[in-house]
Amino acid sequence: MSISFRKLHSLFAGEVSSVDLRNIRDRDTLERIRTGMDEYAVLVFREQSLSIQDQLGFAQRLDGKLHTKTGVSALMKNRLGDVPVGDISNVGPDGKILPRDDRKRMYSLANRLWHTDGSFQDPAGRYSMLYACVLPPVRSDTQFADMRAAYDALDDEMKATLERLTAHHSIAYSRQTLGFTFSEEEQDNLKGAVHPMIRTNPRTKRRSVYVASHANRVIEWPIAEGRLLIWDLMDRATQPHLVYSHEWRPGDLVIWDNLATMHRGTPFDDAKYHRELRRVTTLDVAYEFESMPVSELA
Repeated sequence: MSISFRKLHSLFAGEVSSVDLRNIRDRDTLERIRTGMDEYAVLVFREQSLSIQDQLGFAQRLDGKLHTKTGVSALMKNRLGDVPVGDISNVGPDGKILPRDDRKRMYSLANRLWHTDGSFQDPAGRYSMLYACVLPPVRSDTQFADMRAAYDALDDEMKATLERLTAHHSIAYSRQTLGFTFSEEEQDNLKGAVHPMIRTNPRTKRRSVYVASHANRVIEWPIAEGRLLIWDLMDRATQPHLVYSHEWRPGDLVIWDNLATMHRGTPFDDAKYHRELRRVTTLDVAYEFESMPVSELA
């Protein structure tokens, strides 16, 4: 099957020509999509009609193993059932919009912080695939930052510094910055993971900065200096010319590479408007870094 790409941003992000992902099974087309991901880091597929099983099936065909606990499902019962699909919505099991003080809503507010999916686990997340099921009548964009371009913009001294550094990533940390509280048992189950601050695409060898809101400290540096470095890198990476803002349409499926991008949701009146998306994230099984056991962190 022949597919093509149309660039959506000067640096990255592409829209894929008309295709029904339910029918994509041949190796050549799947490899063409992987190559497109290598080039664009974010791909937009329009006018899809995907059941949960359709979405899971395509994700497995494209990139193999799936993450099972990459977000709120690590703490709370998944409204969608016992499936490795993230419920990115503002509705409860009854289909009604969650009240402002609902715990799931409060937890999900951190999706408005720049983040990468699954970085608080080892292996981390590789491809995330977010499908628009129900959209509000107002804009509720998802923004992406090109971390490859952020790396390219660094001077040689900073690149050399980051090559020697690793960061601890914790989903508890990113939520706590917004005032979310965890029980002692929940905290014990969210130890986090350690990853290098520079990541390399295993296929193209292109490098990218690997930080986001889950990154709570640099292992080799004092906490204060490490956090200042993380925040500085995030600030550099999210300059307007490095950001693509995706305006959702019904039936959109957006795939992004968590090695090469950060992303965040933008605010809308979620106490008024219904919004429902589903996310599947694959495992970064090509990850060869020997991570430090979290139990050994000082």
